[in-house]
Amino acid sequence: MPTQRTENKKEGLKRDIQALKDHRNIDIDKVGVKDIRYPIVVLDKAKGIQHTIAKINMYVDLPRHFKGTHMSRFIEILNEYRREVTIENFPRILEKMKERLNANSAHLEVEFPYFVEKEAPVSGAKSLMEYGCRFIGTLSDKRDIVIEIMIPVTTLCPCSKEMSERGAHNQRGLVKVALRFKGFVWIEDIISLVESCASSPVYALLKREDEKFVTEHAYDNPMFVEDVVREVALKLKEDGRIRWFRVEAENWESIHNHSAYASLERRL
Repeated sequence: MPTQRTENKKEGLKRDIQALKDHRNIDIDKVGVKDIRYPIVVLDKAKGIQHTIAKINMYVDLPRHFKGTHMSRFIEILNEYRREVTIENFPRILEKMKERLNANSAHLEVEFPYFVEKEAPVSGAKSLMEYGCRFIGTLSDKRDIVIEIMIPVTTLCPCSKEMSERGAHNQRGLVKVALRFKGFVWIEDIISLVESCASSPVYALLKREDEKFVTEHAYDNPMFVEDVVREVALKLKEDGRIRWFRVEAENWESIHNHSAYASLERRL
């Protein structure tokens, strides 16, 4: 004979628990799933497409009268766009999230490593350089898409060069660029733009003749973090597709126990 508890469990399977009314009268801004590892496809300027693995966060708002959201539906939506999670179909995925979860707003974050084949400046030796990228999308009464790209660079200190009789200290740094834009922007173009604003690009593979070139090139192009963010800003302003940007530069100082940092944000 089935017990009362068994009958209650069977009844629970029939009810939509998440859709039950909540009496605390509090809206939730974001609820969903986080840190999903998932294969995605990204457009590659040289190769056409690039397959990579992303870390994905998916959220919707939850009105005060619902007890919970349906977490499994987020994964179902991802599966529907299997290997087609690209910046181009971000709006469609966000719309599907709103529709499937009866939400007023949807939020999607996709973070992934992106690889660019680079040639060493003198030897021409080829290697793959990794860049961190993130696509951020929000859809409520309007749509908002932001791209973030993290570009490692080399900077040489102008002050050190001015004072020192033998050389100058340099260090690796990281430039983070966030963009809102119209039309289409290649990741590779933003990487090249930023690297041209530093003392030198960073490479995965350098031969001796390349190291000589890179260190001398950096010495001839000293840059503070302030110089880097200003130079990047000037070049982004020249691109008519860019509607808004934020630029951050951080140098992991080689002779100090701290980092140097600068940032700016502009709406065009």
